[in-house]
Amino acid sequence: MAAIPITIRVQAEPFDSEAEVALLRAGRTDVGAVVTFQGLCRSEGGSLAALELEHYPGMAETEIRRVAEAAAARWPVLGLAAIHRYGKIAPGAPIVLVVATSSHRQAAFEAAAFLMDFLKTRAPFWKKEHHADGREGGWVDAREADDAAAARWGGEAP
Repeated sequence: MAAIPITIRVQAEPFDSEAEVALLRAGRTDVGAVVTFQGLCRSEGGSLAALELEHYPGMAETEIRRVAEAAAARWPVLGLAAIHRYGKIAPGAPIVLVVATSSHRQAAFEAAAFLMDFLKTRAPFWKKEHHADGREGGWVDAREADDAAAARWGGEAP
């Protein structure tokens, strides 16, 4: 069986989700399902001016690829993409994109959820809040809800 296409990028600039889907579908007639997840920066009720994301270059991409490869081994996906931004991101702007393609919807849904759940808990990213009133906020702690979401997949992390 040929290796499936897996796209992993960490970048400052915005991504084009439609273009990423088109790349995974190009020349394919066996794709019956495309699942996308796009995470956006929230305004936190108007109190947030920006979210600053930092990452560990090289390690972030390696960790995301490891999780994507685990998803590809677990579900019959035909392609995966995970793109995460860094830098100062304004409310409403996209932060992360996950795309999973498969012949059938369930595999695409589950692979995308798995990839996002472990991306949130395993990839080395740090978030700092910048408040609308000009105050610089602190670094955001990891959320127990993210760990609980990843735990639903059972066993050890990929």
